[in-house]
Amino acid sequence: MSKPLEGIRIIDFTHVQAGPACTQLLAWFGADVIKVERPGSGDVTRNQLRDIPDADALYFTMLNSNKKSLTLDTKKPEGKEVLEKLIRESDVLVENFGPGALDRMGFSWERLNELNPKMIVASVKGFSDGHHYDDLKVYENVAQCAGGAASTTGFWDGPPTISAAALGDSNTGMHLAIGILTALLGRDKTGKGQKVAVSMQDSVLNLCRVKLRDQQRLERVGYLEEYPQYPHGEFSDVVPRGGNAGGGGQPGWVLKCKGWETDPNAYIYFTIQGHAWEPICKALGKPEWIDDPAYKTAEARQPHIFDIFKTIEGWLADKTKFEAVDILRKFDIPCAPVLTMKELANDPSLRASGTIVEVPHKKRGSYLTVGSPIKFSDMKPEITASPLLGEHTEEVLASLGYSKQDIFNLREVKAV
Repeated sequence: MSKPLEGIRIIDFTHVQAGPACTQLLAWFGADVIKVERPGSGDVTRNQLRDIPDADALYFTMLNSNKKSLTLDTKKPEGKEVLEKLIRESDVLVENFGPGALDRMGFSWERLNELNPKMIVASVKGFSDGHHYDDLKVYENVAQCAGGAASTTGFWDGPPTISAAALGDSNTGMHLAIGILTALLGRDKTGKGQKVAVSMQDSVLNLCRVKLRDQQRLERVGYLEEYPQYPHGEFSDVVPRGGNAGGGGQPGWVLKCKGWETDPNAYIYFTIQGHAWEPICKALGKPEWIDDPAYKTAEARQPHIFDIFKTIEGWLADKTKFEAVDILRKFDIPCAPVLTMKELANDPSLRASGTIVEVPHKKRGSYLTVGSPIKFSDMKPEITASPLLGEHTEEVLASLGYSKQDIFNLREVKAV
């Protein structure tokens, strides 16, 4: 089956997570992604948090599937020559170097545009150009703090908290992928390439837009009615941490189920939406709450919302999280079990949909990784193993017109 991005060649100069997440997504959809790596070492994540000696770490394999690996020393003249040829025959260059690194390599935007006027140069940055922190090195947790996520995550009586979700890294990669695809469509109309950049701070803030909404509401009225602090607590002049409250205005909380004393994940998330109040009362065996003025409206319920949650926990006490959700979903009540990574890894629905896939690897054997979270009616992306370091060097060089003797000579000078 033909894939939408077949024929698009991408030079992948990224490492660690944000950039590789972007290029991996494009590789899943058919792009020819050539990961350019330093000879002898490659992406640092090949060696980070290894679980099998002398095999690429899962950190690397789970972010670099469906790609080719070209080892190239761009500090050597021979390596630069290879890169120039590759640039001339590629569509996109993606990088997440520090500021000015490409310029120092001799591949400024002007030089890239000279080599290939149709080239799209896509960059992951910590902060946007011109930001007063634009020289600051940024990692996942730094981005979460700088983008507003940490200050609004956790409980109001505790410190700012980092999310386990890669809001700074993989999220930024997804945003950059959208930017690249948009630039490719734009090139179809103009015939010209352009620069595309996404900052980690901006990407985190984009996912925290409802908190920016709340900051403006707080400044106007002095409180946030859907937060647990209302009406008994006090609000400062900044959006507080809201624990497990729902961000959309529907009160929700993580509630204990049967077995919580020994299982740290024996919980469900339970949401009380206005239209679901009557079904909730029926499910809990509390029909008298339906028309009770103290419970009937969201405004009436808020002052004693935790008493309501305590009643629900009493109902949950003899039910596992799965039993509870099976009952509640029949009443169309928004809820979900708190699923562990082990439960997700073994979920038959996720395996069947391709959200989690098992991939054979030349050195590791089989390993689990994520598949495409985007589903298509006419395409199911095939997930293949990440490349070994330099695995496709000869293939890529041959596609650029290098003979076997040329490749041998490049190896002799250690340019590849």
